Amino acid sequence: MNRVQSDAFPNTVCGVVSQKNQFAPGVMTAEMDSRSAPLAKAAALSVLSGERHQNIADARFFHAAGYQASYNNMHYVLTTGGNAFYEKRKPENVTVPAPLPPTEGITGS
Repeated sequence: MNRVQSDAFPNTVCGVVSQKNQFAPGVMTAEMDSRSAPLAKAAALSVLSGERHQNIADARFFHAAGYQASYNNMHYVLTTGGNAFYEKRKPENVTVPAPLPPTEGITGS
């Protein structure tokens, strides 16, 4: 949702998630299994109704939590749901240069 609100990205959820190279090939077209679909639907409804993780801040970027990036401009704000979220900053303003330990289940409107 931070990307939707940013002038640097498309202004719709569909526009943001369908941008090239956002997800691995086939992820957006693969059918969800009966266990995953209700969870994905509940998460989408929560986000669309305004719920946000309290630590997401202004993060507009993420990668898989286990990925080790070597850039010096990544200020991490949250690791949750298997993803590490970060803000791009000038290197001298990065105070959290590595993904944080996972935090799950804490959100707020």
